[in-house]
Amino acid sequence: MTKHHQRPRFWPMWGWPIVLGVLTCIGLVSALFSDGGVGDALAWVALGIPCAVGAWYGWRRPRRS
Repeated sequence: MTKHHQRPRFWPMWGWPIVLGVLTCIGLVSALFSDGGVGDALAWVALGIPCAVGAWYGWRRPRRS
C-alpha cells in the first residue's frame, strides 16, 4: 500500500506569519513617514503586536511529555 501524505493547506500554516509580517511592514513605513500624532501611535501598535507575540511564544515553556 502506498502512503499518501496530506499536504497542509496554505492559510492554516502561513496565515499568522503573513499577518505579523504585514503588521511589521505597516509599522515600519508608518514610523518612517510619520511625524508625531496618529502615525506614531500606529507605528507603536503595529510594531508592538509582533514583538508581544514573539515574547509570548519565546517565554512560554514547552510541555514535557
